[in-house]
Amino acid sequence: MAVIGIMDSGVGGLSVLRELYKALPGEHYIYYADNANCPYGEKSPEFILERCREITRMMLGRGAQAMVIACNTATAAAIAELRAEFDIPFIGMEPAVKPAALGTRSGVIGVLATAGTLKASKYLKTRGRFEDDVKIVEHVGSGFVELVEAGDTASQHAREVVGRSLQPLLDAGADNIVLGCTHYPFLQELISEMAGPAVKVIDPAPAVARHLLEVLRERGISETDPHPGVELHASGSDKVLNSIWDFVLKSLTL
Repeated sequence: MAVIGIMDSGVGGLSVLRELYKALPGEHYIYYADNANCPYGEKSPEFILERCREITRMMLGRGAQAMVIACNTATAAAIAELRAEFDIPFIGMEPAVKPAALGTRSGVIGVLATAGTLKASKYLKTRGRFEDDVKIVEHVGSGFVELVEAGDTASQHAREVVGRSLQPLLDAGADNIVLGCTHYPFLQELISEMAGPAVKVIDPAPAVARHLLEVLRERGISETDPHPGVELHASGSDKVLNSIWDFVLKSLTL
């Protein structure tokens, strides 16, 4: 029996759940959107850690055997403490700087992320391993989370918001752009269109799915559940949460 808990500040972690569901459709997933407190990028690390603790306890009460922290900001703020305090595996997020650095032709890579992620020691250590070999240009995806939480991923307003943060990376010559927030993949189609075919946009979620599979096998946790499926929960309204997941499911069956 495998029950997987997944949490994010809002609906962004559904981009991770999408990849987990594709790779491991036989699991039982419990997703929690803490959208009453979204975005986390504006909250203190102490506040985020306490929310992660509370949500983890709730997930354990529902039988979770592993937790995916599907939020870069929460991973940076809380995952070390969560691993020390709870006796289940935790899988977190990390901006995919390595594949971008290995894949660049221009020698310039871009990172779109929240301010919290870009300041976090976890990201800074990752950046430090590659910044001698490639130029890394960063920009906060200002307004991106709010767009996704509102279900607005294709309007003219969305194009304007995305363009303001994307253009500085393109102007710097970035040919690989890392999405450093789990909300951002829901804007990936728009970002790719605006960036053009010569620019690769990298979503780290597939790597998270592969890592979860490895952890389940290492821990001897069953890869199938007698009651597979997805539970969706939210601390605020669940309207956008449900509509986006319905859209994801339809796209997976096309």
